[in-house]
Amino acid sequence: MIKRSTLRAQLASALRDEILAARLPAGSHFTVKEIAEQYGVSATPVREAMVDLAAQGLLDVEQHRGFRVHRFTIDDYRAMVHARMIVMDGLFHGFVEAEAVRTAEAAAGGAAGPHREYEMDPAALASVRRRAEAAVRAARSGDLDVLIGYDLRYWRELGALAGNPYILDFLDRLRTQCWVFCVPCLRRGGEIATRLWSGYRELVDAVEQRDAIEARRIVAEYHRHALALADGPAIPLAP
Repeated sequence: MIKRSTLRAQLASALRDEILAARLPAGSHFTVKEIAEQYGVSATPVREAMVDLAAQGLLDVEQHRGFRVHRFTIDDYRAMVHARMIVMDGLFHGFVEAEAVRTAEAAAGGAAGPHREYEMDPAALASVRRRAEAAVRAARSGDLDVLIGYDLRYWRELGALAGNPYILDFLDRLRTQCWVFCVPCLRRGGEIATRLWSGYRELVDAVEQRDAIEARRIVAEYHRHALALADGPAIPLAP
């Protein structure tokens, strides 16, 4: 028997995927009863799952009426990307400082190993690289549904190398919201594959080589790519 907490998480994940793929488009209204009947489950875990998604900013609660998929504006998107830029730059700034310490220690004849706060697990790095390869393939084929899943896992695992779960949760929320805004724009814009960011492998290479300057350059390019949607709506680009 599936525990209610597990069912709640499964329903939240399923509905989140529907919102990300724009199969539940912005502004869509639905009730707990409708979703419960659709999935063949009781109302309680559905209501709990919807409350979780509302806490993530993906659903709006309509008092006594149900829920509505949140509609992000282009100003919302621009603000989310800027917030993401600030947090990620801080993350990679820490990487720069750690590398400076390592270099100084090596120059002084001390231990040349990486700063322990940013010491990378080879298995974790290999997993990030696999996500990168899969994301690049999906981006080049223009398969948004597949790309979104790999993109979110890629950034979550890459960020995990810094070891701060609070930063990971915040960035994951922002990245999910950015995708919710971008997907309809990309689907309306014609040839998707030519407009998707695909620098995943290059960033992993820079991180693995501890090339902090190159890593920050790639991340800055990633954010410029994302902001092109807000700055030039006629040329929609992926987050």
